[in-house]
Amino acid sequence: MKTLEREIQAYAKLRDKLEAESWGQWAVVYGDELVGVYELMEDAAQAAVERFGRGPFLLREIGVDDSVPLQFPSFWQPFNAHD
Repeated sequence: MKTLEREIQAYAKLRDKLEAESWGQWAVVYGDELVGVYELMEDAAQAAVERFGRGPFLLREIGVDDSVPLQFPSFWQPFNAHD
């Protein structure tokens, strides 16, 4: 099982810039890459699932306590998601 350590480290490197520019929005990180920033959690999750399937990927609200990564149950699927 893959951990999110790589994604967490990538987010940490971008934290200051993201918090200055995108406070309260949602970041999607996959591997070492910031995939995108979204206004709504639902949009971020849908984009991540459509691109990476069930992951793992990091979905984080920018500027909020990030001591625990947000993870969705395996049964969660956004509307209009395609496998």
